[in-house]
Amino acid sequence: MRRRTLLSAPLAGLLATPALAQTGRRPLRLVVPFPAGGTADLLGRLAAREIEAAMGMPVVVENRAGAGGAIGSDAVAKGPNDGSAIVLSNIASQAIGPAVSRNVPYDPVRDFLHIALVAAVPSAIAVSASGPIRTMAELVERAKASPGAVRFGSNGIGTSSHVKLELLNRAAGVEITHVPYRGSAPAVTDVIGGQVEGLIAAVPDIGRNDRLRLLAITLPERAARWPEVPTVAEAGFPSLVATNWFGLSGPAGMPAEIAQRINEAVVAGLNTPAMVDRLAELGAPPNRMSVAEYTAMVAAEVPRWAAVAQAANIRAE
Repeated sequence: MRRRTLLSAPLAGLLATPALAQTGRRPLRLVVPFPAGGTADLLGRLAAREIEAAMGMPVVVENRAGAGGAIGSDAVAKGPNDGSAIVLSNIASQAIGPAVSRNVPYDPVRDFLHIALVAAVPSAIAVSASGPIRTMAELVERAKASPGAVRFGSNGIGTSSHVKLELLNRAAGVEITHVPYRGSAPAVTDVIGGQVEGLIAAVPDIGRNDRLRLLAITLPERAARWPEVPTVAEAGFPSLVATNWFGLSGPAGMPAEIAQRINEAVVAGLNTPAMVDRLAELGAPPNRMSVAEYTAMVAAEVPRWAAVAQAANIRAE
């Protein structure tokens, strides 16, 4: 209760400011631009719970999926900027989507006020546990011996898993064939069944599947949850270090003081011992990013993935 009281007191002053005069104590709407049940939905609801507890106001989570997160993101970007609605911003909607598609209807930096990082979960390079490939070195050797013969599934054209496969191809100097699926679940099914040799996917989606073998994880250091899995840097591919990051953003012009209060609520809530343990189960280390730091991170990710998409000629029109 003490943490709630300390963080709620500054909000009382904000509620009287002109920026919140129109919203009063109406619920804050948090748009998750992906379907219910996935990693994005889980992290969005965790953040919503912490905001509710710290700020003493209800938070309504709205799943508004479509176009790789662009539909829900665009709705918030073009909606009221009075602090009544925010979106779960992420690598797909803010960085990779704009890099691979000319149809994204917003600028991922200019049209948003980026508020807080919720979590950054790594991906893993995975193959069938019953298959012949046991290490990254064996995967690269097989791909070099028969260019194009090794096939990797992905969540779809232009998704994070697709673009990271292209990063692997470039870093290792190989030609692993891309096979797009409608999500990670059918891709995993075909990896297990032997229709494709592997995939790159977020560890919350594949890390507990004992029918998969994780060859490497896309972190600079080994994950506490999967200590036996080497990093991509250990395998000789430091350029593959990348996370699937999820944060909170509002429309450009949203009052800075409201963004600051939300940031403080999220950072405090997600750094409690219980939440640190919960996020560690997803492979996500705790974070304490400020508004400015999260904004800088998003701004840096945009050109990074644009360069990858251009070099690999990835388009998702």
